Amino acid sequence: MARKPWSFKEDRKLMELAKSSASLEDAAKQLGRSPDAIKRMALRLGLSLKSKSRKKG
Repeated sequence: MARKPWSFKEDRKLMELAKSSASLEDAAKQLGRSPDAIKRMALRLGLSLKSKSRKKG
């Protein structure tokens, strides 16, 4: 499956989501992309997103 190029608008939206402490999964839903794609772009943009999944012990 070919990757869909990121638009400037999507980059900005991801930056806003990271700034508002959105989770990786929330950002993926809002941008219509996979969590892996979000993670890759966040790294490229120097952003930090937390994952929702918590380990219960």
